[in-house]
Amino acid sequence: MRVIIQHGDITRIATDAIVNAANVEMLGGGGVDGAIHRAAGPRLKEACAAYPEVSPGIRCPVGGARITDGFDLPAKYVIHTVGPMWHNSPGCRAIHYPGESKQVGKPRDLLASSIASCLTLARNNGVETIAFPAISCGVFGGSIVTFAKVAYEVLSRPEYSVHSPKWTNLKEIVFVLFQLEEYEQFQRTWSILT
Repeated sequence: MRVIIQHGDITRIATDAIVNAANVEMLGGGGVDGAIHRAAGPRLKEACAAYPEVSPGIRCPVGGARITDGFDLPAKYVIHTVGPMWHNSPGCRAIHYPGESKQVGKPRDLLASSIASCLTLARNNGVETIAFPAISCGVFGGSIVTFAKVAYEVLSRPEYSVHSPKWTNLKEIVFVLFQLEEYEQFQRTWSILT
């Protein structure tokens, strides 16, 4: 499996699937979520709204993922995932949304779950190429360095190895960073890890 890191706009990437850093309602928002919804057109919101709520106001819990068509995007699919919000303390816990107070976990573990959930949906839907934005960064408070480290850790697990029969279809993962500074930080971190 090939990993590519690039600076750019994920809404213009022609991979089989792109990942949306969504919120629990899955109805659009700010940042990359809003950009993906605008670029995909109104049918994306309709497809997201068709997912049943697992609890009031929550279509996708933190650490989970859901898949829709890409509609007006170059990508065939959008895989929506909800990463954790972060505090600025060492042993921080995730901030959750109303109706989700019983589901508490460490942000790092929930971020790993988000990434793994996206990869599982990719595998189950025959996706060969997938692009990730910086999940849980920006307004969610996570750092690019932590995102890079957690992504590397998930991709280093035996079940995601190129030698695993489960992942024969996945050929390329692209990490797309919109801000130049984020791209440079991610690339530096990834090169140290690899």
